[in-house]
Amino acid sequence: MTKMRSARMVELGRMICEEIDVRPVAEGQLLVKTHHASICGSDLHVVFGGTSLTPPPEPPGFPGHEGVGEVLESRDKRFRPGDLVLTCPWSTDAGCFADYQTITADYCLRLPRYDGPTEDLMMAQQLGAVLFAFRRNRLDLHGKTVMIMGLGSSGQFFAYLAKRAGAARVIASDKSAARIAASSAFGVDVAVMAGIDDVVQTVNDHTDGEGADLLIEAVGSQEALLQSVDLVKASGEMLLFGIPDTTENVSFNFNTFFRKKLTAFTEYGAQHEPDLVSFAQGLRLIASGEIDVSKMVSHTLPIEKIDEALHLAHNRNDNALKVSLSFS
Repeated sequence: MTKMRSARMVELGRMICEEIDVRPVAEGQLLVKTHHASICGSDLHVVFGGTSLTPPPEPPGFPGHEGVGEVLESRDKRFRPGDLVLTCPWSTDAGCFADYQTITADYCLRLPRYDGPTEDLMMAQQLGAVLFAFRRNRLDLHGKTVMIMGLGSSGQFFAYLAKRAGAARVIASDKSAARIAASSAFGVDVAVMAGIDDVVQTVNDHTDGEGADLLIEAVGSQEALLQSVDLVKASGEMLLFGIPDTTENVSFNFNTFFRKKLTAFTEYGAQHEPDLVSFAQGLRLIASGEIDVSKMVSHTLPIEKIDEALHLAHNRNDNALKVSLSFS
């Protein structure tokens, strides 16, 4: 095996699938045959918004970073050929949109036993990133109201963890009716259709006009950031989790933020956590059945249709929730 199918971004908003050479495996790396890869919101920001922070040329399969596959060659003593692994690479190694990934072993975890499809375990990448944000900030949510902007996989996982942490009420907004419909299974008490319903009024109605104790922005959109400060109570907190959809300056109501004495923080970089602790916890939660992700992936397309898959995820057509790629 010397050739592979790989996605490549040829211009803003368009990717192609082409045949290229498989990259050699260096010391400390693995060659992983990709079984499934999923499209993350941050991938959409890179492809449609040009937000990549890595200089070109990008690695094969970029910007895919959520995948599962089989180790074919190992130059790291922790892994052997035949191991099934979760791949959660940092941006410089991001290559999940390809038949084979040449990836640093530190960005891989062996999959646990699981009765369901391995595609489910792929969701531990996104779940692990959300767990990392919770762990790093030690969020005290007992009896609190949490507002989540965005109900992609990260928003759904935030709702699940907020309820698990004792939140009294979880309110969430999104522009997708399919995501709204799925959210109650993950713990959302009140779901609001952004762009149609009055999100600010809904939050005020359920908090006696005060606003949420904690707001989680899980979209990374300029529109959501601008509205976010109106949804939080005075002296409340804001977790800005969504990867930004632009590298340019954006509008923000600093006066409201200042007058409310809000605290805002960002979080990312779970791939650099020692032993990938949060991703490992995500795998355990899924494999044990504690969290059911079986209906989260709504569409699976072959890698040859990478451009169609990205547009499907970006436009949320056909009730798309999470879009996955297959490599059979």
